[in-house]
This record gives sequence, C-alpha cells and structure tokens, in this order.
Amino acid sequence: MNGNSIGKALTLTCFGESHGACIGAIIDGCPAGLPLTEMDIQAELDRRKPGSEVIGTTRREEDKVEILSGVFRGYTTGAPICMIIRNVDVRSEVYEQIRYKPRPGHADYTAFIKYGGYNDYRGGGRFSGRITTAYVMAGAIAKKILKIVNVEVLAHTVQIGDVRVNRDLSYDDIRMNTYKNPVRCADPEAASLMERVILEASEEGDSVGGVVEGIALNVPAGLGEPIFDSLDADIAKMMFNIPAVKGVEFGAGFKAASMTGSENNDEYAIKNGKIVTLSNNSGGVLGGISNGMPIVVRVAFKPTPSISKRQRTVDLAQMKNAEIEVYGRHDPCIVPRAVPVVEACLAFVLADHAIRSQKVPRVLRRK
Repeated sequence: MNGNSIGKALTLTCFGESHGACIGAIIDGCPAGLPLTEMDIQAELDRRKPGSEVIGTTRREEDKVEILSGVFRGYTTGAPICMIIRNVDVRSEVYEQIRYKPRPGHADYTAFIKYGGYNDYRGGGRFSGRITTAYVMAGAIAKKILKIVNVEVLAHTVQIGDVRVNRDLSYDDIRMNTYKNPVRCADPEAASLMERVILEASEEGDSVGGVVEGIALNVPAGLGEPIFDSLDADIAKMMFNIPAVKGVEFGAGFKAASMTGSENNDEYAIKNGKIVTLSNNSGGVLGGISNGMPIVVRVAFKPTPSISKRQRTVDLAQMKNAEIEVYGRHDPCIVPRAVPVVEACLAFVLADHAIRSQKVPRVLRRK
C-alpha cells in the first residue's frame, strides 16, 4: 500500500513535488450533479496565498487551477475529478548546493533514507508545504458537498509564538475579520502583536510557530465510524498530514487532564426542540461520533524549519559533520497560510463521513 491517498467514500489522492511540473489532486467519490467550476476551486486557492510579502515567502505562484476530468457542463459526473496547478516560480539552484546536507527540522534526511537518495530534494520535494494546495483543492469540493447538509467550516489563527487570542470571538468575528490581516487572526489587536512577533523573528534569521483553530457548524449528530474510523481520529489523521503539524486537540483538549469530571462533562439540555450540550469540552465529538455541537479542533504548527541561522548538520556523501545556512524563499511563520489548509482538511473529512453516513446522496437531483 502507498500513503498518497486518504478517505473512504470520498477519497483524495495527491501528487507532485515542490519544484516539479505541477501539484495535483484526484477526488473520487464526489456525488454526481454537484455544480462545480474552476472558479470555485480558485477562490479557495487564492486564500492560501501569502497575505503579505513582509511576513510571507517571496515565492509567487499563480496557483491557477485546471480541472482535467470529472466535470462536464458545470456539473460533476461521478467520475474521478483530476485537478492540477503548475509550478512556475521555481528556483532550484540553492538545493543543488545542499543536496547532501539535510536541513535540521526538515524531512531531508528521513526521505533520503526512505527512498535511497532518489527522492526529489528540491524545495523539500514531496514533503514541502506546497503539497497542501492539493488539500485546498479537495477542500473546495468538500465545502460544496457540505452545503447540501448546511454545514459551515471556518478556521482562524489563535496563536503565533507566545501571542494568543485571549478573548471570546463570535462566529461572525471569525467570518468577517480573519482575512482582513496577513496573519489571518479574527482579533485585530492580537493580529497586530502577532505580526510584530513574526517580523522580529524574521529580522533575526529565525522563525516562529503557532496554532490554528478549525470550527465546523451545524454538523449533524451521528457522523463517525467507530472504532478505527472515529470522526475525531480521522480528523486528527488528516491534520497530521499537513507538513509541520505537531499537535492536535479537540474541545478542552489537553486542559481536560487538569479538570474534574464535573468540570469537563458537557451536560445535556433541550433547546428549541433540539438536544444540545451546555458546554462543549468534547469539541463536538463523543465516542468518535459527532454529537451535533460545533466541532472545535486546534492544530499546533512548529516553527518553519528553514532559517538563515548557521546550524549543525552532516554531509551524507562524505559522512562527516558539517554546518549549513539555509537560503531561499521561506515563510518565517507558516501559520497564516495554514489557516485555509486546516479549514480544507476539516471539510474534507466531514464530507467523507457525510457521504458514508448517507447524509449526502451519491446522485444529486437537479433543481
């Protein structure tokens, strides 16, 4: 088996490398009859682009999507949907110079061992954050599927470095403010402080990490296939497939370890004829099954490993200790660009489970 596909009823197979010809996504299992155009996909890809040249990479890719199959006259056909974006703004020279010097924090060494040195090492190759464009393409389709069952998916930055959002944000705050600043934070005051943290790290030749929160609203109760295809397990797996992710938590998350049962338990009530919980420490999932409350997942990203500070490494060709300075075009913080990726990944898993639970039919009726 290979590790390039994910999903059961709705599957994503992604292909391509950072400096290769293209990045692509093949989506299989999408219901026939879903209205879909390249503009739908492009709108999501555009949100992934750097919000600022000051705190983002100077690599400028158009990321123009091409749908090659699975759509005819504006509707999905039920056949696999193949989409690509072409890599255009590529500069590979610097990677030739450090081919045998694995960059600390990157997958250079592990990929070299896994594939016997045949891996594409340019720009991180298959292990670059560039592959997340495939996730965003898949997420664009998933979000359209989820509209059928009135599910909305949001994401926003809640922490960069040691700066955290320390006030409650409404869903409207998140909808309206997230993309009004380059760090994709719905709290304008915190956003300003986050920008400063990124700039300070960049000026020192360093980088910072942070946390993105994903939220899904109006999720029907009953999604999830315990035990090994539990909803939160599948979401966590998808999130860990985003390069640089080092932690995932739901609801109260790790704070639950310091709470008592009476503090952590979400008590039930009936409101407007619907069963709800009075708190949401579970993050919308119990026993691996959605309970109808908002799904809340937080995803921790490590600092960008490509930094210009001199670091110790090894020379794999000569088998001796060495030093390395990483040059190139890198984000001093990848968190802002990860916001639409987290949103896409959450949407994709929910769409897969919505189809598996027969909330979404295989063929959509024409309106």
